[in-house]
Amino acid sequence: MEKQADNRALRTIRKLNAIRHKQAQKIDILCNDMVLASKDVIAQLRVLTHTVDFYESITGEIDMTVLLDKAARQVRQFVQDSNVAIFLTNSNGFELHMVGDSPIEIDGSKIEGYFTEEVVNDICRSNKICSIHDMCKIGLQGNPNILNNISAAAVPLGRFSEPAGFILICRNADNKLTANELEKVATITPGLRNAINACQSMMPEIIGD
Repeated sequence: MEKQADNRALRTIRKLNAIRHKQAQKIDILCNDMVLASKDVIAQLRVLTHTVDFYESITGEIDMTVLLDKAARQVRQFVQDSNVAIFLTNSNGFELHMVGDSPIEIDGSKIEGYFTEEVVNDICRSNKICSIHDMCKIGLQGNPNILNNISAAAVPLGRFSEPAGFILICRNADNKLTANELEKVATITPGLRNAINACQSMMPEIIGD
């Protein structure tokens, strides 16, 4: 009888240890999930802070060059070591704004030559972030030696709306653009588009004065 009792006690202890082990595993998984979730929340808050700061910096801006310079600086905060060009559509086709010094060697006139009015409008109407491969499928043509040596993407200004333009971001091919970086850039495009529209509407008044 005593031996049976010892065996029952041993089985009970083993069951308790197994239950405790499973609980410990669940707690570890839960803690890890909480840590990862906290990191994600902190990262999202940082992006939100940058976006809000950017919106505040462009509020009331009526100088297009200054506005686009500020936008390019913000893009470079999200995408390090990048070259930024901003395409704006208009009644005559489009305008290309090369902003600041380029960390990679891409001549502005060559870039402009690669983009026809049709390609620019198709990128704008795509309502998505276009990779260099997407742009080539749309019809972008250029020097293969340049296109093969860069990682590039076009972020439309204001998705699901009338074509307004896009931000072209380029970087060396050995440091490819990431989806996370491009999504960060996308957070500023709605406000930037509104600021560009406001700035463009002010231009006739400024010229008239």
